[in-house]
Order: sequence, then C-alpha cells, then structure tokens
Amino acid sequence: MTDIQELLLSRIRDVADYPEPGVMFKDITPLLADPAAFTALTDALAEIVVSTGATKVVGLEARGFILGAPVAVRAGVGFIPVRKAGKLPGATLSQAYDLEYGSAEIEVHAEDLSAGDRVLVVDDVLATGGTAEASLQLIRRAGAEIAGVAVLMELGFLAGRARLEPALDGAPLQALLVV
Repeated sequence: MTDIQELLLSRIRDVADYPEPGVMFKDITPLLADPAAFTALTDALAEIVVSTGATKVVGLEARGFILGAPVAVRAGVGFIPVRKAGKLPGATLSQAYDLEYGSAEIEVHAEDLSAGDRVLVVDDVLATGGTAEASLQLIRRAGAEIAGVAVLMELGFLAGRARLEPALDGAPLQALLVV
C-alpha cells in the first residue's frame, strides 16, 4: 500500500448499520476535514484528469461535487455537475437507471457538454455502478467523449466495475482505494 492510500484509508470512518442494518457505511467526512488528506486526494485525482487528457470533470451528486470541483480547478479544466432529476433550471438531458429497489434519474445541462469534450467522471465511491453507468450514457448523448471514471474508493464486493466496463468502452476506471 502506498503512503497516499494509507493516509486516505486512515481518514475514512466505518459506520456500522448506516443507513440501514447490515450496511457498513464508509464515511469520508473525516478525510474532507483533514486538509493534508483532502489535498492529497485532490492532487491524486487531478493527476488522473491530466493523464487521461480530460477537458472537463463531471461530478456526481452529491459527494462527487465535493471531490470533483476542486479536482477540476487543480487540473485547470471545467466542472459539470450531474444532478438528480428536477434540480437544474435550464434545458437538460436526463437518463433513467435502475436501483436495487426501483429506479432513479439524473440530469445534466444540455449545453455544458459538447463534441470535442473529453470527460472524466469523478465520484467518492463506486458501488454497484448504476449511477456512473447512467452518467456515461448522458455524456455520450451530449456528444462528448469518455476519458474515464475516477473514484476515491471502489467497493469491490458489489461488482460495480464489471457492470461499468462495457459502458466505459475501453476508457479507464481508476480507484485510489479498493475495499
């Protein structure tokens, strides 16, 4: 394990039985509260932006906003929020996707992405991959190219990587931590 992985992991708190019994929630708020850890995370994700040649960062609601915005600033690229349906005021593109129980919908402002953009999706956790997969579909529908997906933490036991790989179509999926 690298020094940065040890630092990041040491600042992630396990919360048992949240949000429901049997779930071990990975709380990143201690990491965000530690300026050295948050800076190390931002720098590591910004390096991925640069290495993939991304021109924009998409952050997924809500923790993807917290991570993606400073990453975009650090890498010198634009930031685009992908929100839950009904939260954006302008013309949007929307994408529905299935959840474990039911479905959900995400949206992006239609004019924020276009042909010529290379987009890196940033989020805190890759779990089942449903939201990330829907975001890749949205990005392609807007005419942009996928530069990849970068996450702080991949929950390997939920098999999100396997679900996401066909939608990535060869673009990289990079997780700083796999738990």
